[in-house]
Amino acid sequence: MRKKIKLIILFGITVFLCSACSQKVTIKALEPAQIDRVASMQNIAVTRFKNDTVGLSNKIERSLSAITINGKKYFRVVSRDDFKKVIAEQRLQSSGLVEDSKVVEVGELIGADALISGRVSNPTSQDSYFYEKRIRCLDKKCKEFTYYRVRCMRRVIALFSDVKIVDIAHGDIIFADTMNRRRSYKHCSDDYRTLPSTSMVADEFADSMAREFTQKLTPHYKYFQVKLLEDPDLDYTDKQEELLKASLKYIEQNRYDKAQNLLLELVDSTGSQSYVAFYNLGVIKEAQGKYAEAKEYYEYADNLMLEPVEEINEAMLRITNLIQKREKTLKQMKR
Repeated sequence: MRKKIKLIILFGITVFLCSACSQKVTIKALEPAQIDRVASMQNIAVTRFKNDTVGLSNKIERSLSAITINGKKYFRVVSRDDFKKVIAEQRLQSSGLVEDSKVVEVGELIGADALISGRVSNPTSQDSYFYEKRIRCLDKKCKEFTYYRVRCMRRVIALFSDVKIVDIAHGDIIFADTMNRRRSYKHCSDDYRTLPSTSMVADEFADSMAREFTQKLTPHYKYFQVKLLEDPDLDYTDKQEELLKASLKYIEQNRYDKAQNLLLELVDSTGSQSYVAFYNLGVIKEAQGKYAEAKEYYEYADNLMLEPVEEINEAMLRITNLIQKREKTLKQMKR
């Protein structure tokens, strides 16, 4: 009985490892911005946030300035120097902060399509103490042992911020969001690690908030992996098996042109009856960003299935979604 259980466990581990080692292709796909109206604008300005001790407004401004799509800057971010100059000239507020009632006026003066403003909370830190149980051997062979307790500290650090975007032309709020971060740390008297400072963690939180917020405003690339089919679905001849194996090797080396020719030869030699060949051709086209061709190959593979194949089912849903997202992204980028 034990031997049987061991064999079952070994089989399960083998199956898991084989699935984990399946050859995959990395796909780079363009995702649309979450906020359409901002994505279609060109000139963005970021005011200095109220109570911004962590520099969140500066981080957002730098992040927006750094965004490029296909080698070109996506936004023209109004420089902070120009911003301060206009504020000083209009005697709105020497601190660089802009009150809600003045947002549209300032935006028009500096030539911005949208103005980003916000408020940041003071980073909070709460410490609490507790004890943890430990065990210690009393002899070399650990036949006898004893329990003891050590004193520990838990530190919870949090940061909150409110951010909003105003459309200068229409004078309305395009988007408003509250972002928050909270993380717990632990240190015990027998632990070599030390607790991080509140300021250090708050700075990391601000970096994370800036990335999260910026990603909502712009189209961006998403990377994911797609599994290839490696086993024949028909009674392949030796030559056909060679074609499949060789195509997989060329795909692994990013030689999609060569792999495509081999798979097309496999399609012809099997009388267009191998869904494996059609599916792998679809993956190549998807990796090249040729979604219409990829969808056509996936449909060929789907029509040949007698029983459901998980990879093909996922591909059919995924490619339709990618086509829809690309169309939305291209509309956003026509500014």
